[in-house]
Amino acid sequence: MYWTLELASKLEDAPWPATKDELIDYAMRSGAPMEVIENLQELEEEGELYECMEDIWPDYPTEEDFFFNPEEY
Repeated sequence: MYWTLELASKLEDAPWPATKDELIDYAMRSGAPMEVIENLQELEEEGELYECMEDIWPDYPTEEDFFFNPEEY
C-alpha cells in the first residue's frame, strides 16, 4: 500500500467517519483511480471506523506541514 498527496486528495470529501467498505464504495462512486481502491482494500481492520485520512495514512501532511501562513497575504 502506498499513498501520495494526489491519491489521498481523492478521499478529502469522503463521508468521515467511515468504515473500510464505505470508503471503498465512495471511491468507486466518485471515480477515484484504481490505486485508491486497491489501497483501501489492503486496510486490515474490517468494521473499524476511520475518523479521517490520518487514520489511514499516519504521515498524511496537514496544513502545518506546509508552513503557510494565510495571514501574511
